Amino acid sequence: MAGSDADDAFTYNGGIVEPGETQNIRYGISETYLGDPVRIPVTIVNGAEPGPTVFLSAAAHGDELNGIEVVREVAQEWNHDELCGTLVCLPVLNVPGFLAQERYLPIYDRDLNRSFPGRVDSTSAKRMAHQIFRNFLAPCDIGLDFHTSTRGRTNMLHVRADMDDPDVARLARAFGSNVIISSQGPSGTLRRETSEYGVPTITIEMGEAHRFQRQFIDRGLEGVASVLAEYGVHRTDAVRWPGWRTVIDDEKEKTWLRADAGGLVEMHHDRGSLVYEGDTVCTITNPFKTDSERVEAPFTGLLVGVLENPVVYPGNPLCHMVELAADTRRALKRERARTGPEDDGDVPPPPESR
Repeated sequence: MAGSDADDAFTYNGGIVEPGETQNIRYGISETYLGDPVRIPVTIVNGAEPGPTVFLSAAAHGDELNGIEVVREVAQEWNHDELCGTLVCLPVLNVPGFLAQERYLPIYDRDLNRSFPGRVDSTSAKRMAHQIFRNFLAPCDIGLDFHTSTRGRTNMLHVRADMDDPDVARLARAFGSNVIISSQGPSGTLRRETSEYGVPTITIEMGEAHRFQRQFIDRGLEGVASVLAEYGVHRTDAVRWPGWRTVIDDEKEKTWLRADAGGLVEMHHDRGSLVYEGDTVCTITNPFKTDSERVEAPFTGLLVGVLENPVVYPGNPLCHMVELAADTRRALKRERARTGPEDDGDVPPPPESR
């Protein structure tokens, strides 16, 4: 298996990157209807000094763009002269989806991020996943997989990780996000399958699809720097403490608020807002505004994700809430009073008392 323990070169099927060397490659993982290669861009930076091998991946969903710029800037703009270890940078995993600006692979509408670790003799999606997994993910020691919300919704920056796994938990905390949502993740997702293989991996969710959002990109870069500091890959960086943090059990503590009526939605709070039990989070009205339904917060907590496309059927998600304990709320208020509005939420500081 490839890696950069000791002074090893990084190897993949068809190539080798020696210590002190950087390569930009386009690696073939499939073929089009015309028999032309489908190739993903990969940058491998192998430091002159030994250390961990870290992968950074983005655009497993082809329309999720913020992470692409994080991975590109780390690969192409950061100074790696004193790098201890190897960076495997994969800015666009789902090339067919990216070219079509669609979430899924245009081939039978399959989800690449439900296809890992893949199989060499299975569907197109699983064959692509197999090539990516065995060549560029499995040889690594840790991994960061960047995502955004699906179109029509937006997320504040948060991490998804299996906090029951101590190695994954260390990585999640090192990234320095305020919110960590703990779960294994669905079967076939990149983070679950790599973590179960022995490569601790977290998902970073930030912003919305179909755009670059500079405030999220910058926060993503801060998180990468913090991780590289934690593992000694960039020894000049410092591990980031976000000021406050909450860890949410995905099965027990988070809540999706869903519409009980169809109509047009007016959101009264943005992503990142602190809302109190009983607050009106949003209002759903019919086209004539003759019927109105108020959607109230069932507890006091943080809006991690909210709807942006203002039309819903009954049952559609409206927002994603996580409950905050009183001490966490106080820490959040102190932090926002000190720093001003959140860059990842663009909301004013909450009131000091209620």
